Amino acid sequence: MSQMLTHLQKAEEKAAALFDEIVKREIIVAGSTEKKINNEVFQLADELYGIKKYWHKRIVRAGANTLHPYDENPPNFTIQEDDIVFLDFGPILEEWEADYGRTYVLGNDEAKLKIAADSERLWHKAKDHLVANPSLTGAQLYRYCVQLAHEAGWEYGGPIAGHLIGHFPHEQLDSEIKTNYIHPENHDPMDQLDQAGHKRHWIIEIHLVDREKQIGAFFEQLAC
Repeated sequence: MSQMLTHLQKAEEKAAALFDEIVKREIIVAGSTEKKINNEVFQLADELYGIKKYWHKRIVRAGANTLHPYDENPPNFTIQEDDIVFLDFGPILEEWEADYGRTYVLGNDEAKLKIAADSERLWHKAKDHLVANPSLTGAQLYRYCVQLAHEAGWEYGGPIAGHLIGHFPHEQLDSEIKTNYIHPENHDPMDQLDQAGHKRHWIIEIHLVDREKQIGAFFEQLAC
């Protein structure tokens, strides 16, 4: 295992612990707003790990806002009873980046529970597919994620299915440079080395949506 991967995994372990603490402290509750939850998580991350820097905007989405991909900025939404909520945070821990996303369901709505569970289940399918086929291009893996979503009865909600991750600041994730993303226009093998000859590391993200029911789910973490 490379030293870089070890650092990235340690950063992710802390991100996972942060998300566990979010649940324990019951931060995601009906009546709260996306902005309030965002601020409370920011304060909690600082309290637990001294995290003050994030390499991308912090996202909390609930209800119909879960349909929106990363680049959009929907209005602040108040969490409802039996709602669905996802968080996407990219904390920097000792100059190493994490990118972690999870979906939470308040209540027992079957469709919401299923889409949330499927976002995690399909993430593991996508990761296993990449591990078994490391020379896949970003475009090929993106198409595979879209296919997985359709086979499960959902629409794929995002224009990408992941991106590079590394030491802060990692390769600039300019939206025009498609080779930094698991994107339909990235035709480079994902196991291609970086300019310094080092292995690159990838985040896979799964964003599922049901536009008729106005719900979405998101799952994201380090793949390799």
